[in-house]
Amino acid sequence: MKKLLNMVAVTFALGGALLSAKTLATVNGSPITTEDAKIYVAQTQPGAQYDALTPDQKKMITDRLVERALFIDEARREGFEKDSEYLKLLARDKDELLVRTWITRQFENIVISDSEARAYYDKHMNEFKIPSQVHARHILVKDEKTAQELIAQMKDLKGEALKKKFIELAKAKSTGPTGSRGGDLGFFASGQMVKPFNDAVFAMQTGKISSRPVKTQFGYHVIYLEEKRPSKTVPYAEAKDRIIAMLKQKTFSAKMTKMISSLKQKAKIVLPAAESNTTKQVH
Repeated sequence: MKKLLNMVAVTFALGGALLSAKTLATVNGSPITTEDAKIYVAQTQPGAQYDALTPDQKKMITDRLVERALFIDEARREGFEKDSEYLKLLARDKDELLVRTWITRQFENIVISDSEARAYYDKHMNEFKIPSQVHARHILVKDEKTAQELIAQMKDLKGEALKKKFIELAKAKSTGPTGSRGGDLGFFASGQMVKPFNDAVFAMQTGKISSRPVKTQFGYHVIYLEEKRPSKTVPYAEAKDRIIAMLKQKTFSAKMTKMISSLKQKAKIVLPAAESNTTKQVH
């Protein structure tokens, strides 16, 4: 079942490229397009995307496709289109293409309405909530005395002067990996940091530093709270496309599972017995 579902992935990843394909090279009159390149990348480098490649990598892909086109021409010149092994493989690939095209059509025929998507959103609104976050900086030192001295240097500063001094001290004094970027920890939600640090930073006021060192297993922290973001719910308009894609895939999986079960019930399937040379009929 998983293999059948995976057949759809490459087709849909490339579907929109047909309209915008441009010619990368022409070999003996036959064009090589960006669509050919995207298919080649999808087949040879699962997970990679042609559009995300560097110019040098794209050139390498074009070179490979040019070589492939030359090999195709040479194979045809030598008459390999009539080779028995080639014809055998071609027949097998035709069946694979038939199944892939049929499965793709089953997926395309599934329509998720706006009302279905909206109903899912309303029922599962918790899935679209973004928790409150804070943007903080810290200076990490080994002992409490050093941390207290740093706090003392900044206690009379406010606003941009405080932030500038904090960044300066973080770069000069912090032993943590964030020191080189002014102690910047970026945005994070509650529970992502160790508890003493988490409790301290979420109790602070924006634009302030911690009034005393915060001790964790890593050492002593002086914290500067740069910004707070309140929790919010992603609007339906922003979530709609993701919901439709998810519901379509879910409906497709259920449809295929049901169809496979039905087809097995109708078919006469004979499998070898597990412990003998005899066979057993499944249906």
